[in-house]
Amino acid sequence: MKQILIELDEETAERLERVAPGSSRRRSEFIRTAIRKALWEVEERVTEEAYSRQPDTPEDSYVDPRVWVPRVKARRRPTRPQ
Repeated sequence: MKQILIELDEETAERLERVAPGSSRRRSEFIRTAIRKALWEVEERVTEEAYSRQPDTPEDSYVDPRVWVPRVKARRRPTRPQ
């Protein structure tokens, strides 16, 4: 893994300390997860903007929604007391 050094203002650092203390490994995982989420949101926004500028036409579609068959959920069998 690559290490990256960042600087935080005092308020953000204090809030982070309350949520993910530096004495545990939770902090690194919390920050990695937050970065992944933020990057995903940026990518989704870029995709949304691209589709807004140039929406799909029926000719562009790879899937014909009229023939789409939803997956049927399996029914659970009731459990019997033993």
